[in-house]
Amino acid sequence: MSPFTKTTVGRSGLSIPAICFGTSALGDMPLTYGYAVGEERARSTLNAIFDSPIGFLDTSRNYGAGRSEERIGAVIKARGDLPKGFVISSKLDRDMSTSLFDGDRAQRSLEESLKALNVSTIPLLHLHDPEYATDLKDVTKKGGALEVLFRLKEQGLAQTVGLAAGRTDIMMPLMRDWDFDAIISHNRYTLLNRNGTDMFNLAKSRGMAVINAAPYASGILAKGAVHQPLFAYKPADDSIVSRVKAIETLCGNYGVPVGAAALQFSMRSPLVASTICGVSTPERVQQTIDWANWSISDALWKELLALPFDIDDPEANRVYRPG
Repeated sequence: MSPFTKTTVGRSGLSIPAICFGTSALGDMPLTYGYAVGEERARSTLNAIFDSPIGFLDTSRNYGAGRSEERIGAVIKARGDLPKGFVISSKLDRDMSTSLFDGDRAQRSLEESLKALNVSTIPLLHLHDPEYATDLKDVTKKGGALEVLFRLKEQGLAQTVGLAAGRTDIMMPLMRDWDFDAIISHNRYTLLNRNGTDMFNLAKSRGMAVINAAPYASGILAKGAVHQPLFAYKPADDSIVSRVKAIETLCGNYGVPVGAAALQFSMRSPLVASTICGVSTPERVQQTIDWANWSISDALWKELLALPFDIDDPEANRVYRPG
């Protein structure tokens, strides 16, 4: 699939390309990624995103305590407007100090996002991380966060709505009860793990576009087992490192960057409409496009797909640190 191939989200008429640039790291989240990103670096990366032919980025109200959206909004303001046809995906978030996630909080989250981003609407708006809410009933009850999400779509403040979360046991019941246009899942469909497969099949059966995030498994499949031994936002254990080294060896035999194989594993799936690739430097923007276009032989795919993979939750033991 070309990185420029577009998929229509639900019945909305909104089209999204096969690649989306993730901007959580641009909010400066060293506790999550192990490195800081300052204002100037974030600004130059965002300009590279807006100048690229990939007109799609993803952010959230809580990335970097609002810094991701604020930095995006500052660049949009400095440029005068968004590039024509550019799609922003963002998310309603719980109160990060109390974890309250009721309808009122969802409404305030949207208002905060619109102000920070310097936009009047958000084309693709998701409910984010309901598993971390103080009480899931605040999300699902009448007048709760989910009802507000769909009301915002009716009001034209969002063109399409989705669910972006981690745990499949939380997501799948909600997907059966609510008619989302899309879902976002992260770290659960990679060369190392297929925890999200059943959920992706459910999404397809219900007409929901699947946006697969973190194809590099939080970095280890982009920068390598030596340079970035981070898997699902935590230090990779010996088993993961060993398996990544096996992937590196196979890719090396064929002259293919591991990052290209990891990205295209997601892109080549008939279940995936778009893949979110986090970037934190301007150079990564073009590198992502290059990796998406890299020629990979059937012989390498045959060997890669024969390697073992996990199906358990890769974040089961993650300690969530939103910074």
